[in-house]
Order: sequence, then C-alpha cells, then structure tokens
Amino acid sequence: MVKAYVLANCETGAEKHVLDELRTISCVKEAHGIMGAYDIVAEIESTSREELNKIIALRIRKIQMIKSTLTLVGIDGQNHSAY
Repeated sequence: MVKAYVLANCETGAEKHVLDELRTISCVKEAHGIMGAYDIVAEIESTSREELNKIIALRIRKIQMIKSTLTLVGIDGQNHSAY
C-alpha cells in the first residue's frame, strides 16, 4: 500500500466544491479544509506508485478550481499507527 498526502491551493471560496470532488475519488481516504499556506489536505492510498501518480495527475490536478498542489509521499518502513 502506498500512502500520500496532497496539499492543495484552490480559488477563494472554492474549498467546499474541491472537497466534494475529492471525496468522490475512491483512493481519497480523507480530505479536510486547513488553515495556513494550503487550503486542503487529502490522504490518498493506492496499491502502487503508478496508480498513485495516475490518480493525482489525472483526477486530483484536473479538479477545476485547484490552483496548485504539493504531494508528500510516505517512505516505506517509516510509518507509525496508533492502532
């Protein structure tokens, strides 16, 4: 399993629209509005890096009203879960 976090900047006032669109993508496990340099953070899980790349390039970055994204990919073997 490959996990990534996508930080997104969107047009002013478009946060709800972008969140609604993100939540329709099956690989998006969570999506939240945030404060700071970015407007939204989304947690993505996929079976491979290739699939992850496709989801981000062909689905997430194509959402209208997203101006830019920053993708943070987890490092294998360096994860921690409290569960």
